[in-house]
Amino acid sequence: MDRRGTKRRGENIEVAEPRNKLPGPAPSMPTDPALYSGPFPFYRRPSELGCFSLDAQRQYHGDAQALRYYSPPPTNGQGPNFDLRDGYPDRYQPRDEEIREGLDHLLRWLLDHRGQLEGGPGWLAGAIVTWRGHLTKLLTTPYERQEGWQLAASRFQGTLYLSEVETPAARAQRLARPPLLRELMYMGYKFEQYMCADKPGSSPDPSGEVNTNVAFCSVLRSRLGNHPLLFSGEVDCIDPQAPSTQPPTCYVELKTSKEMHSPGQWRSFYRHKLLKWWAQSFLLGIPNVVAGFRNPEGFICSLKTFPTMEMFEYVRNDRDGWNPSVCMNFCAAFLSFAQNTVVQDDPRLVYLFSWEPGSPVTVSKHQDAPYAFLPTWYVEAMTQDLPSPPKTPSPKN
Repeated sequence: MDRRGTKRRGENIEVAEPRNKLPGPAPSMPTDPALYSGPFPFYRRPSELGCFSLDAQRQYHGDAQALRYYSPPPTNGQGPNFDLRDGYPDRYQPRDEEIREGLDHLLRWLLDHRGQLEGGPGWLAGAIVTWRGHLTKLLTTPYERQEGWQLAASRFQGTLYLSEVETPAARAQRLARPPLLRELMYMGYKFEQYMCADKPGSSPDPSGEVNTNVAFCSVLRSRLGNHPLLFSGEVDCIDPQAPSTQPPTCYVELKTSKEMHSPGQWRSFYRHKLLKWWAQSFLLGIPNVVAGFRNPEGFICSLKTFPTMEMFEYVRNDRDGWNPSVCMNFCAAFLSFAQNTVVQDDPRLVYLFSWEPGSPVTVSKHQDAPYAFLPTWYVEAMTQDLPSPPKTPSPKN
């Protein structure tokens, strides 16, 4: 699951033409899957550079204190019978979604570790910095039929930063979220509580509070095509029994889904939900997704492990299925589009990439609020790192 230091209150951006919109070219990029069906592009195996944790008050810690340990129930032939409604809403502390964090936590990590990056400042100057969740949305775009997105992009000291903007439609949907959907969100977190322990070898304790401020995030380096990537994603847990102790291959993603009873339901699950699970886990290099299937009463009645590299097999022969090559080729093409579009190096200048299903990706250009997202503390700290320009002697009069 992907949930994200200075904290800024979310600004209402439901305006047709923001005051600070600048004139500029209006290129666009098509998203039709048929245009991206070539061979699978190069994707470097993600390697973990470090990690950070967010505590119960959403405060940043540059360590692994929030990491949990995979501790599944014994397989005795019976379903686990986890009650996902237990503790709702009394023992539930949801994160304040009005606080728009942007890239702030990842930038805090980057500021602390910028001197230790292999390749140094030169590598970072050519890289793209973002959240894994933003890349997931790009991967699934050619097959997405319901939800649009907006990505703000700024170039600073050569590096391209991508940060999601909540669309007016997504904001309206969040504010009008029905009680049943809020409870379903809780159930996903509750499942993690049943499946994870605080220490290796110990047992899960589902009696505590479910607090969605808490998060453990891995920071990784990879490359898609010729685009170096530095990105971060939330990790549910680590498997102490994994064949390799090397992150990210020892990490496990936990998911819930409703129980399926017909071939049609399974087909829909493979076409839609499994695509998002694949994109999320493949990007981070997580080898397995463990799914809990819940009945209408909210109890987990079965568990199933989906190896990430085998997910495509479920739709390979489905003419309405998805193709990993299309997803990755589109993402690589978008990153090239963004690199070629965001030409000015200015942390206050934002190129806003917008997409709605059935339409191409479009771009608009904005200065400062409400879209600028690189915090002043980050820009100032990174600027102070620059070597002083050589002094030129002043001409004598």
